Amino acid sequence: MASQRDIRRRIGAVRNIKQITRAMQFVAASKLRRAQDATLAARPYAEKLDEVLADLAAVLGDEHHPLLARPEGGTRLLVVITTDRGLAGPLNTNTIRFALKEAAEFDGRLTTVTVGRKGRDAIRRTGIPIAAHFNGFGDKPSFADVTPLSRLVSDDFLAGTYGQIDLIFPKFVSTLVQRPTAEQLLPIRPGEDAHGVPGHQFIFEPNPAAVLRQLLPRYVATRIYQAILETTASEMSSKMVAMKSATENAEELIEDLTLSYNKVRQTNITREMIEIASGARAGR
Repeated sequence: MASQRDIRRRIGAVRNIKQITRAMQFVAASKLRRAQDATLAARPYAEKLDEVLADLAAVLGDEHHPLLARPEGGTRLLVVITTDRGLAGPLNTNTIRFALKEAAEFDGRLTTVTVGRKGRDAIRRTGIPIAAHFNGFGDKPSFADVTPLSRLVSDDFLAGTYGQIDLIFPKFVSTLVQRPTAEQLLPIRPGEDAHGVPGHQFIFEPNPAAVLRQLLPRYVATRIYQAILETTASEMSSKMVAMKSATENAEELIEDLTLSYNKVRQTNITREMIEIASGARAGR
């Protein structure tokens, strides 16, 4: 049985851990609000841009822009977005497992571009090729941060290196739910309205081809930026929940250790009283 001193030391160590996890919980909670607001604010723009580009893709062909081309076969590129840091609960594990499942179900050639060290380290261990790696973009990602990644995947697609490019990232659903998601980035898929007619038949001025040339460079970056925002919000949410759970576990452990300490203390007191009584009886 552990001594009183050992139990006191363990209680002190757990209290220190509790203070750290509680502080991390509050920090993540404060960052979550900002990340959640940024994610939700950017969604309408990204969704509308998707809709317009899908309509353009429905009325134009690959002769108007190579990003609309639909090559047969070719290498598939997975852009896997995770976090740089841990302590985010099952967030990275679920995203990586989802990415590996996508890779296992694909029969052709496949390679990856990783964003975040957690994804890079996990995919490197599997032996799946990694064409490029980008560190995470921090707690406050900006649109300019994703420009190098956007340019890389666009140039490689235009060069014919890849036939399809997909984004894999944790989509922020709520504070308790972050869902791994795969979204096709390139080639752009045509839209279809409720009646099965391609596109919504918008009127594009001066013409669809001119609008396409202006929107396409920004489209790829916007889609990637939205995925980064979703990942950031998911990270802060998952980290807040994980640290809250760790703090509660620490409190329960302190209670258990305190109970053990009181039992040992009571046992020692009882033993000392018995020894005193025995000594007094022997001295008579």
